[in-house]
Amino acid sequence: MEEKPSEIEKGIWKLSVDGSSCLTSSGAGLVLASPDGWTLEYALMFKFKATNNEAEWEALIAGLTIAKHLEVQRIEASSDSQLVVGLANGEYEAREDLMMKYLSHFQGMKSAFEVLRIVKVPRAENVRADQLSKLATREELEKNQTVLVDYLDRPTISQVEVMDIDVPQEPNWMTPFINWLRDGILPEDPVEARKLVYRANRFQF
Repeated sequence: MEEKPSEIEKGIWKLSVDGSSCLTSSGAGLVLASPDGWTLEYALMFKFKATNNEAEWEALIAGLTIAKHLEVQRIEASSDSQLVVGLANGEYEAREDLMMKYLSHFQGMKSAFEVLRIVKVPRAENVRADQLSKLATREELEKNQTVLVDYLDRPTISQVEVMDIDVPQEPNWMTPFINWLRDGILPEDPVEARKLVYRANRFQF
């Protein structure tokens, strides 16, 4: 028996992403919300220079990667980037080498989801992800105890040649909180464990 559209929508996770780039730094922000109201906000600071378009791709890929590790099956991702949404939906053709690599990486992730929709939204409807991405370009975010913050050492596409999306990867910036959220496993360092629980629990309700 096929599911009705309304039943499918009930099981859809919502992901809002945004990338930001300025002269001194770049970053990404994402908000992941479950169908029953559980929400995670995340800011990702880049240790490399990225254009706005590259930052937008990194934001989308980071959000989908988290969702994949949390074993999300159905998800709708929203972005205010016309280029990224257009490329992801096949409405635009990738012409630059970097955009081709990001698009290829994205397409390799699609099989992990039963339903994956990428939608364009006005910036006014993407406020929180936009705020997080801009915060991620500022040093004071490191002192913020209410937003999960991590660092991306190098562009995601720099690892594409050797990465298989279905093979468990080396520990990275997502590993600690994925272990905690999915499996209830905390870091061995008690200080890091307390910090992780405090910050992660801020966004569960």
